[in-house]
Amino acid sequence: MKKRLVAASFTLLFSAAAHAQTAPGISDDAVRIGLLLDMSSLYADITGTGSVTAAQMAIDDFGGKVLGKPIQLVYADHQNKADIAANKAREWFDRDKVDAILDVAASGPALAVAPIAKEKNKIAVFSGPGSVRLTNDACSAVTVHYAYDTYALANSTARAVVAKGGDSWFFLTADYTFGSTLEKDATDVITSNGGKVIGAVRHPLNASDFSSFLLRAQSSGAKVVGLANAGGDTINAVKGAQEFKLTADGKQRLAGLLVYINDVNTLGLEAAQGMLLTTGFYWDRDDDTRKWARRFFEKTKKMPNMSQAGLYSSVMHYLKAVQASGTDETAAVMTKMKQTPINDFFAKNGRIREDGRMVHDMYLFEVKKPSESRYPWDYYKEVSVVPADKAFQPLSASTCPLVRK
Repeated sequence: MKKRLVAASFTLLFSAAAHAQTAPGISDDAVRIGLLLDMSSLYADITGTGSVTAAQMAIDDFGGKVLGKPIQLVYADHQNKADIAANKAREWFDRDKVDAILDVAASGPALAVAPIAKEKNKIAVFSGPGSVRLTNDACSAVTVHYAYDTYALANSTARAVVAKGGDSWFFLTADYTFGSTLEKDATDVITSNGGKVIGAVRHPLNASDFSSFLLRAQSSGAKVVGLANAGGDTINAVKGAQEFKLTADGKQRLAGLLVYINDVNTLGLEAAQGMLLTTGFYWDRDDDTRKWARRFFEKTKKMPNMSQAGLYSSVMHYLKAVQASGTDETAAVMTKMKQTPINDFFAKNGRIREDGRMVHDMYLFEVKKPSESRYPWDYYKEVSVVPADKAFQPLSASTCPLVRK
């Protein structure tokens, strides 16, 4: 009898040990999140240290641990160069055991990171870049496009401007992936709604002198000058337009296709007033947005923008999926992320589709006149809510190979 008990005990111990070795859990005793950001160039104010702060806030709010293991945050400056982003992604996945890369500001770097995430079977969640290619030909089962994309921006802003009589356009377009995609998406919306595009000019990334581009826009006679750029380029274009009195006689107006609140803050309401813009987040929209934004402001002395708020939300969503699935294994976590609705200050009833697009409501705002602003950072007045199913590209139009036709 004693021998049988000893044998049974040994069998139970052996089974428990074997189960412990094969049971899902946290690999390498930590969950590591990497942020690839612009820390020093024209998008530094949009992402940069503010995005690091937003991600760390999410980790701290989660409790600093998941499934009893520490959550570690690393970040790097990709300098808006795709090769640097790609090399850092490989290094993090291969050497530093990073489990997921988030943000990846700018479309070029994001499109370079996406195939590496697929190759290494690691999660990548994009809140900084805009190219709709990330959920079309460049989609994969391990990537998510979170905060916004060029389709949603163009679909909302261009449609509203055309409806207000702005039916002829000239584009100032940043000469890289994001700019050309944004111009194309906006052109499709303009023409499908009865408008026309008279012309366009490409400007280099991080341009300092917009005079020749603005003169061409001015001489085109277009009612609307569409700014298919972002960050410092948008700021310099608007400043230049003000100097050339492009909109002074009321015959032309500017339409910013990606305008961050940081840009409006830098420009001032005198220069930016009246501009229509689309965003997925505004800090002063409701009690939930204000509560989180004021915490962010305490740390950064700036109000958060759409990408930074989206990054916080995406970090929380990722960590909740790790917690719920009991592991940091990629397939299990991604399945849980797609199964779980997103309800927080950033998105209500958001969800991740099969193409990796996180769909949520977008908002059309008009920049206030100086006389309408009541307190610091009180910059926008809401024009309309664009429902999720109207804001983003429909699945029926997707070229993502994961989408069932």
